[in-house]
Amino acid sequence: MIYMYNAYLHKLITCFLSHPLARDKVKEAKEKAMSMLIPYRTAGSHDTFADKNLNSEPAIGFGPAPFVSLLEFVSEIYQREPELLAGNDVLWTFVTFAGEDHTNIQTLVAFLKMLSTLVMENGSPTERKNWFPDIEPLFKLLSHENVPPYLKGALRNAIATFVPVSPVHRDTIWSFLEQYDLPVVVGPHLRNAAQSVAPVYDMQFELNEIEARSERYPSTVSFLNLINILISEERDVSDRGHRFIGIFRFIYDHVFGPFPQRAYADPHEKWQLVVACLQHFHMILRMYEVKDEDIVSGIEKSSLAVVTQSASLQTQLPVLELLKDFMSGKTVFRNVMSILLPGVNSVIAERTSQTYGQLLEKAVQLCLEIIVLVLEKDLILSDFWRPLYQPLDIILSQDHNQVTAVLEYVRYDFQPQIQLCSIRIMSILSSRMVGLVQLLLKSNAANCLVEDYAACLELRSEESQIIENSSNDPGVLIMQVLIDNISRPAPNIAHLLLKFDLDSPIERTMLQPKFHYSCLKVVLEILEKLQKPDVNALLHEFGFQLLYELCLDPVTSGPTMELLSIKRYQFFVKHLDTIGVAPLPKRSSNQALRISSLHQRAWLLKLLALELHAADMDSTNHREVCQRILAHLFGQQATDLGGDHIIAHQNDAEHIGTSAVDKNKVLELLEVLQFRSPDTTTKLSQVVTSGKYQVMAEEILINPATSEKGGIYYYTERGDRLIDLASLSDKLWQKLNVVHPQLNSLGSEPELNEVRETIQLLLRWAWKYNKNLEEQAAQLHMLTGWSHIVEISASRRLSLLDNRSENLYQVLDATLSASASPDCSLKMAFVLSQVALTCMAKLRDERFLSPDSLSADGFTCLDMIMVKQLSNGACHSILFKLTIAILRRESSEALRRRQYALLLSYFQYCQHVLDPDVPAKILGCLFDEQDGDDTDLQKLDKEQLELARANFSIIKKEAQSILDLVIKDASQGSEPGKTIAFYVLDALVCIDHDRYFLNQLQSRGFLRSCFMNISNVSFQDGGHSLDSMQRACTLEAELAFLLRISNKYGKSGAQVLLSMGALEHISLSKAVSMQGSRRLVDSKNRSYIAAEVDKQRMVVTPILRLVFSLTSLVEKSDIFEVKNKIVREIIDFVRGHQLLFDQVLRQDISAGDELTIEQINLVVGILSKVWPYEEIDVHGFVQALFAMMRDLFSLESGVPSFAQQSQKKSELSSFRLSFSLMSYLYFLVTKKMLRLQVSDGGDYHTAAASLQPTLTLLASLLNSVTSALERAAEEKSLLLIKIQNINELSRQEVDEIINMCLQRDTLSAYDNLQKRRYIAMVEMCRIAGNKDQLITLLLPLAEQVLNVLLIHFQDSSLSSDATGTSGAITYGSKSNSAQDVSPLCEELIPILERLELLNEEKIGSNLKVFHRLVSSLKEMMIEKLSS
Repeated sequence: MIYMYNAYLHKLITCFLSHPLARDKVKEAKEKAMSMLIPYRTAGSHDTFADKNLNSEPAIGFGPAPFVSLLEFVSEIYQREPELLAGNDVLWTFVTFAGEDHTNIQTLVAFLKMLSTLVMENGSPTERKNWFPDIEPLFKLLSHENVPPYLKGALRNAIATFVPVSPVHRDTIWSFLEQYDLPVVVGPHLRNAAQSVAPVYDMQFELNEIEARSERYPSTVSFLNLINILISEERDVSDRGHRFIGIFRFIYDHVFGPFPQRAYADPHEKWQLVVACLQHFHMILRMYEVKDEDIVSGIEKSSLAVVTQSASLQTQLPVLELLKDFMSGKTVFRNVMSILLPGVNSVIAERTSQTYGQLLEKAVQLCLEIIVLVLEKDLILSDFWRPLYQPLDIILSQDHNQVTAVLEYVRYDFQPQIQLCSIRIMSILSSRMVGLVQLLLKSNAANCLVEDYAACLELRSEESQIIENSSNDPGVLIMQVLIDNISRPAPNIAHLLLKFDLDSPIERTMLQPKFHYSCLKVVLEILEKLQKPDVNALLHEFGFQLLYELCLDPVTSGPTMELLSIKRYQFFVKHLDTIGVAPLPKRSSNQALRISSLHQRAWLLKLLALELHAADMDSTNHREVCQRILAHLFGQQATDLGGDHIIAHQNDAEHIGTSAVDKNKVLELLEVLQFRSPDTTTKLSQVVTSGKYQVMAEEILINPATSEKGGIYYYTERGDRLIDLASLSDKLWQKLNVVHPQLNSLGSEPELNEVRETIQLLLRWAWKYNKNLEEQAAQLHMLTGWSHIVEISASRRLSLLDNRSENLYQVLDATLSASASPDCSLKMAFVLSQVALTCMAKLRDERFLSPDSLSADGFTCLDMIMVKQLSNGACHSILFKLTIAILRRESSEALRRRQYALLLSYFQYCQHVLDPDVPAKILGCLFDEQDGDDTDLQKLDKEQLELARANFSIIKKEAQSILDLVIKDASQGSEPGKTIAFYVLDALVCIDHDRYFLNQLQSRGFLRSCFMNISNVSFQDGGHSLDSMQRACTLEAELAFLLRISNKYGKSGAQVLLSMGALEHISLSKAVSMQGSRRLVDSKNRSYIAAEVDKQRMVVTPILRLVFSLTSLVEKSDIFEVKNKIVREIIDFVRGHQLLFDQVLRQDISAGDELTIEQINLVVGILSKVWPYEEIDVHGFVQALFAMMRDLFSLESGVPSFAQQSQKKSELSSFRLSFSLMSYLYFLVTKKMLRLQVSDGGDYHTAAASLQPTLTLLASLLNSVTSALERAAEEKSLLLIKIQNINELSRQEVDEIINMCLQRDTLSAYDNLQKRRYIAMVEMCRIAGNKDQLITLLLPLAEQVLNVLLIHFQDSSLSSDATGTSGAITYGSKSNSAQDVSPLCEELIPILERLELLNEEKIGSNLKVFHRLVSSLKEMMIEKLSS
C-alpha cells in the first residue's frame, strides 16, 4: 500500500516537472526564493545566522518558500522508494536546474540535502557517475572563512555520498579535498601534503576558534564523517594507515581528547562529534593488523625520552598509537570509560527521554566494539611492551567498576549489538582474569549478572526472526561463554551463570534450577520444549553440547548427572523420537538448519552415551535412566527378571539372524546419516573460465600469508575452518589492483564488470564450499555420536538387554551395508568399520556367555551349544557385505586395516561353533551320559561344515580382487598394514578348499617374494626402536602365514615351501642371528630386556615353528629321499644356527617361562626328527639332549617343580617336552639299537661320560606319568559329576566353584543364580578339558616308556654271580658288566600294577592294548625276579 502511494507520488511529480507550464512555475518560484531569502553573510555574521536554524525554518520577516518545500518533497519521495530513480531523466533534468545559480544559503542547503538523498539512495554507479563532474564547485567553498560551518557541513555531506561510486571517484575526492578544503594532513600521500605550505586558517583553527565560540560543530562533524567514509573505502592497506597519521593526531589531540571539557549549545551535536571520533578509532583498529615488526618498533619508540613532533609523525602508526593509549590507560581509554561508566540504567533513561538518545546509544556501542578490538590485539604486544604497557584486562581490573560497567551492558536490550559486545568482552575477560568471579561477587554484581544473562538468553529463545550470522546471535555467544569456561579453574563464569554453589566445592553442588533463575534453567526449558527449530536451531545445538560438556567435566559431572537423572529431566531420552529420527531438512531449502540438526543429534547421542558410560549403576535413578535409554534405542521394554531389571525385546525371535523384528532407533538413526556427503572438491577451473583469475584465486587460497591467522580462513564456534567471504573479496580486489592497475580508470568499464562478475562467482563458490564443508563435518559428527552410544551400549551395558545377539547382528549388518554404500565417505566408513569391529567382537564374547533366557528349573549341557549362534544365512550376509566394503572404490590403508581386523574376527567367530573353553570331547561325554546320543553335536558339525563351504564360496567369487588388494598391502603397505594383511592371507588359507588360494599365491609369485623379504630383513639399530619392532611384527605375521601353508596343506604345503628354498632364505636372514643373551641385568637395561624378549617371541620362535613343521616330511618320505635331500637341508640349517640351538638347549628348565619351554620343545622336536641321521655329533647336541632327559626325568614329583613355582607354567608343557625327549630316545632305541644301562652303578664313569639316561631314570619318569594320569583321571571324573549335578548346587557352592576355577572377573552383583550356575559349568568343562588333554598326552608317553623297557628286557641275557642272587643285562654279542636288575624290577612292578588299575571310563579311552603292554612287561619283570 505504501509503495503504491509513493509510486503515485512519483508519477505525479514526474508529470508535474515535465509539463512546460509547471517548469515555468518552478523557475518562477526559484527566482522568487533567490530574491526573497537572505544572501550570503559576511564573515563574522555566521554566529547570529546559525542561531536561526535556517535548515528548517524561513528567515524572520519572509513568507513561505515553495521552492525549498519542493526540494524537500522530492527528497522524501525517493528516499522511501529509491528504485524509482532509475532512468528518470525528468527528475535528473530538474536536479540540474535546481543546482544552478544559488545566491543564498537556504536554497543551497536544501538542494544539497536533496542531492545527497538522491545520490545515496540510487544504487546505480552509472547514475551517480553522471553527476559527479558537477560536484567540483562544492569543494571551492570549503576553505573560505566567511562560509558558515553548517554550510560546509552540508557540502561535505553531499560530497560524501559520491565516495562509494568507484575507486577513481574516491581518489578524485581526495585530490579535491587537498586542493580546496581546510588543511589537515590528508590525501593518499603524506609526502605531497608535507611539501605544501599550510595556511593559518585550518581545521584546528576552525574547530577551536570559530566553532568552539558558537558552541556548534557542524563543520568538524561533517569533516570527520567525510574522512571516515574515504578511509573506509580504501583497499590498499599496505602502509597500514601511516598516511592518515595527521588526521588521527588531529582527532586524538584536538577533537576527542578535550571533548568532555567543551561546551555544546546542542547535546545532539556533542554526541555526533563523539560518534564520528569513535568511528574513526573503530575503523583504524578494524582495518589494520599488528605485525611482528611492530613489536620491535614499539619497544624502540618507548625507550626514547624525547621525540620531536615531526619525527614522531613520520614513524607513528595510528593503530599502534591507539593500542598504546588503551594499554596505558590514557586519553582515549579514559574518555571511552567516561561514556560507559554511567551505566546501563543511565543510558536506557537518556535514550528514552533525550533527543540525542540514539546517538548516545551509538557511542556506547562503538566504545564497546573498540574495547573488543583492543582485547583482540593487545596480547600480541603486551608481553614485549611491559611494564610500560599492560594488557587491557589489567588496565580494566585496576578499577572494579570498569569491569562491572562493561559487563552489565548485556542488560541493554534496545540495541542487540551492545549486548553482543558486552558478551564478547565477558568471553575474553573470563579467559584472562582468574579472579573474575570473586571480583563480581565483591562488587555485588554477580546476582544481577546471572539474571541478566538468563533473561538475555530467554529473550533470544522467544524471538521469531532467524539470525543469519551466528557471530551476531547473543544466545549463541552466551552458550559459547558457558561452554568455554566449563573446564577453567573453579569457580569460573560458567559456574556462576549456571548457579553452582560457589560457597562450597563445586562438585558437591545440588543443582536446583526449579528455584534459581539462571542460564541453566533457561537452557533446560529450551531443550525440553525445542520450540521454533528453525529460529533456535543453534540454541538447541549448543544447549545439548553444554550439558554434554558439563557431564564430561570432572568438577561439574557429578551434580549435572544427578540433576539429569531426576525424572523431571529425563525428557532427553524422548528426544530420540522427536529429533533423533526425524527427517532432515532439505539441503536445497534450508542447509543451515540441516547442518544444525545433525549437530543437535550428535550432541544428544553423545550426552546419552556419556550417561551409559559413567552412570553409577548402584543408584536407582541412574540405573533407571540407562534402562530407559536402552529401551528407546533398541525398541524394547523394561521387565523384571529375578530381581534384576532387564530390557526385554517386544518381539523376541526364535532364531538369531533370521527373525523379522521391529526396527529400532539405532538403525533409524543410522538411516538418517546415510546420504551422500556434499562435494567440497569442486575445482576453481569449473567455476572460473579465465585462467588468470583462477591462478590468482588459487594463490590466495593456498598462500600461508593469506590463509593463516588474519587471512581468509577462520574457525567457527563448531571448530570448522571456513573461508571468510569478506576477507576473500578484499584479497581478490587487492590482488587485482596490483596486477591490473588500469581497472581504476574510467575507460575500463567492461573489464571492471568482468572482474566483478568473476569475484561474485568465486564468492558464491566459497559460500557453497563453506556450507558443504559444514554439512560434511556435521554428518561425521552425528556418526561419531552414534558410534559412541552403540559401542558403549555394546561394551558396557549389554547385560541390561535381552536378545543381545540379535541386536548386535542388526547393528553389524546395518553398519556393513552403510560402509559398503557408494554414498559413504572415507571418514564415515572408518567410523562405521570401528563400530562393526566392536559388534563383531561382542558377538564372539556374547556367544559364550550365559544364554539370554535360562529356565528357573535348571538347564542341561545342551544349553551350552544352543546359545546365541547366528544362523548360517546371517553369517553369509555379514561376509558378503564385508567383502563389498573391503572392495569399495574409495579406500585407504587405515580403513582396510580395520576391515581386515573385522574379517579376521568373523572367521574366528565361524571357527568356534562351541565355546572354546568347552572341549567337544568333554561335551560328548556329557551328552552320552545325559541324553544317550550326540545328534545335536552331529547337527552342529554339519552346520559348521556348510558354513565353512559357504564362506569359501563367497570369498572365491571376489577372490581375484581381494587377493590383489591384500597382496598389495602385504607388499607395499606400511609395517602395520603388512602385518594384518599377512594375517588375512593366513585366514584365507585356513578356509581354502582344493588348494585354490595356494595355487593363486604360487601363480602370482607371492610365496617366493615372501622368502625374499625374509632373507632381506635386517635391523640396523639392533632391533630396539619402534620401527624395528614393527618390522619384527611383520616378520612374525609372515612366518605365521608360511607356517599355516605348511600345516594346512600337509606334505604338499611343506614341499612347496622347501622347493622355494625356505630354509636357505631363512638362513640368509639376519633376524635369526639377533638372538642374544636374555640374562637379567640391572634395572637400567630393563627396556633392553623387554625388547629382547619380544624379539625372541616375534622372530626366533616363529622361525623354529616353521622349521619344525618342515620336519613333518621326514616321517612321510622314503628313506632314500630323507637321507639325500630333506634331512640334509634341515641338518644344514641346524649346523648354520648352532649357536641358537645350543643356547636354547642350555636353558634352565626349572626357571623357564612359557616362551622358553616352547622353544625347547621346538628345538628338541627338530633334533629328534633329523639328528639321528647325523653320523657324528660334533656339535654335542646328543649330549645336551641326554642331559635334559636326566634333569627332566629325574623329577620325583608328579608335577614338575618349575610348574609349581608359577601359575603361568603349565604341567602340560612340561610333559609335552618329556614326550619330545622320549620320542627321540625311542627312535634311538628302536632304530639305532641304543641300549641303556640299568643304572649309573657298575661302569659309572662310562655312563656318566656319555650322560645317557638309564632304565632307572625311565622308571622314575614312568612313576611321574602314572601319578599324573591317576590325578587327572580322578579330577576329570569328579568335575563331570559336578557338571551333571549343577542344578542341585546352592549359590554358595556355585560361588565356591567359580572362585576356585575362575581367574578372570566376569560376574557382577546383579547376576542371578542361573547365570552363576552356567558360568560354573563352563569353567568346570574347561578344566575337565585341560585334564583330558593332559591324559591324551600322558598315555602315549607312558606307552613309549613301557616299550623301551620291554625292548631292553626282551633283548637281554641273564648272568648270575657266584651266589646266584643277581642277574645282569648284556646287549647283542657284546657282554657288559653285569648289573643287578632286581631293584629295577621291584621299583617297576608297583607302578605297573597302578597302571593296570586305570579305569577306561575315567580315562575316556580304550586301554586294552595299553593294558596288554603293561601285563607283558609285568610278567617279564616277575619272571626276572623269580629266575
